[in-house]
Amino acid sequence: MILQFQPVYQTRVWGGRELETTFRRDLPNTDQPFGESWEISAREEADSEVISDGPFQGKRLTELWAENRTEIFGKLAPNSKRFPLLCKILDARQRLSIQVHPPAEIASELGGEPKSETWFIADAEPGAEIYVGIREGVSRSDFETALRDGTVEDCVHRIPVSPGQHIFIPSGRLHAIGAGIVIYEIQQNSDTTFRVFDWNRVGLDGKPRDLHIEESLRCIDFSDIGPGMDSADRTLLCECDYFRMERHSISPESPLSTVTAGRFSIVTIISGELGAFGKGDFFLVAAGSDSVEELSGNANILATTWPTG
Repeated sequence: MILQFQPVYQTRVWGGRELETTFRRDLPNTDQPFGESWEISAREEADSEVISDGPFQGKRLTELWAENRTEIFGKLAPNSKRFPLLCKILDARQRLSIQVHPPAEIASELGGEPKSETWFIADAEPGAEIYVGIREGVSRSDFETALRDGTVEDCVHRIPVSPGQHIFIPSGRLHAIGAGIVIYEIQQNSDTTFRVFDWNRVGLDGKPRDLHIEESLRCIDFSDIGPGMDSADRTLLCECDYFRMERHSISPESPLSTVTAGRFSIVTIISGELGAFGKGDFFLVAAGSDSVEELSGNANILATTWPTG
């Protein structure tokens, strides 16, 4: 069984129109900057709706998780109240704020939810870079001084990026996406972000966006010095406590069924086509599904499933 969901588009001050121009999406407004497409989401404010034909058409992801968990998500599905993942496309035409997500041990104390995520660089303009971790030689005291001086940018480690690279961003890791980058993001089902610096800009409402200095300082891992992009272990890109992400090449000689092999999987098309699915499309393959045989073609994909550990 293959399920596709209706994306939920989010305007962001740092966004653009790449979802429209690159991914052929019909955006709901002709002149707003859209920074995020929530492709598979079980948030209260954005509960994905099944648009595929079949018995689950029109159902919400939250309903499927409550009523059809083993059937769709398999025996390895965690025993959590809600679907634990959130899958996005991010279009950063401007730099995002320098920010951090709270670690699990203090998230509830700070009124939020922990969030670890993996970024896969789908597209990047020449010279594009991300900001991740603390720059070599910068102490917590230096960082706090930079907050007062408005020079936080100089304290964050920068990494040039190119399409096809990936990096894991655990809770507590200081980070920002630079301008000119499109990212496929798989994350915990959380929407808690603490901004520590936002380039002195205003939001879409014309007002300065909120900063969360005290919360950020409690969350940032100041021992996370100068990290680099992650490397793949053959097909495995990332396996954490919340998800496993793999990269595969699909062809008539190596079909999708050899990848899913009865596992629940969220498939993201990096390039090429599988049936009617093309670049940037996300769809869910139900556990035990044999209908993937219908999806023929040549494509590079991400397959996200439950961790094996």
